[in-house]
Amino acid sequence: MTDEAAETRAEAQSAAGADAGAGVEVGAPAESAEPVEPAGPAALGVVRTPTGHAGVDAHLARLADADHLGADGHVAVYEDVHRGLREALTALDAPPVPGPYENRS
Repeated sequence: MTDEAAETRAEAQSAAGADAGAGVEVGAPAESAEPVEPAGPAALGVVRTPTGHAGVDAHLARLADADHLGADGHVAVYEDVHRGLREALTALDAPPVPGPYENRS
């Protein structure tokens, strides 16, 4: 490479660097962005279809409580609903309790 070509190339790089930094002050922050806070809890909008069984519907309605909690609060709600639904299913398998007058001899 000749000295003349090296000088031309150095001038082109210097001009390109000056154009790229135009309008930006040295030492100034790139943006004056304030700290962004994470979004708060928001409902997912999941539609809960009634089952017709009052106990099950009450437990499913409890899921709406999770919409207003942070992610760390969801576990308690989900465990409570799961426990209630499991008890409702277990009750379906239990033998019927005889009424007061069904025990006649």
